[in-house]
Amino acid sequence: MISLKFFFFILHLHTMLKTVNILNKRARFDYEIIDTYTAGIVLAGTEIKSIRLGKANITESFCEFSGDELFAINTYIEEYTFGNQFNHKSRSERKLLLNKKELKSLQKSVQAKGLTIIPLKLFTNEKGLAKLQIGLCKGKKNYDKRESLKEQDTKRDLDRIKKAF
Repeated sequence: MISLKFFFFILHLHTMLKTVNILNKRARFDYEIIDTYTAGIVLAGTEIKSIRLGKANITESFCEFSGDELFAINTYIEEYTFGNQFNHKSRSERKLLLNKKELKSLQKSVQAKGLTIIPLKLFTNEKGLAKLQIGLCKGKKNYDKRESLKEQDTKRDLDRIKKAF
C-alpha cells in the first residue's frame, strides 16, 4: 500500500512537470499590444499551489506602479483547498519582478504616452516558477474592435472553405 506522504510527493511532482497557461483573451480584443515583457511574481506558498492547479484568472487584472515597483492589481488566485489559517486572499496586489531598466522604460512610456500595462498570460516555466507575461498596450476604439471581429470572421470562413476541399 502506498503511503500518504509518497502519494502527495508524486502528486506534487506531477503538478511541477505540468505547465500551466492561463490566457487573457480579452486583452487582445480590447487593446493593441505594443511590447511584451515576462515578469516574475512574488507569491505565497498557497498561491503557487493554486496556480499549479490552474485555479487563477487574469481577465480583469491590470498593472500599476507604486513608487518604483510594479504591482498586478485585481488578479484572482483561488484559495488553496488544503490551506489552513495561512491561506492567502484571493484578490490582492502582487509584486512583479523586472529589471530596473525595464521598469524605468515601462514607467516612462506609461506616464508620457498614456499607455497601460495589462497581463496577457500567466504560466509556469520548466523550473515550476510562476511567470506573468505583461503587455504595454494602447486601448482600441470601437471601430478597431469591429475591424478585428471582421478579420476573425473572414479567417474562420476561409478555414471552413479550405477544410471543405
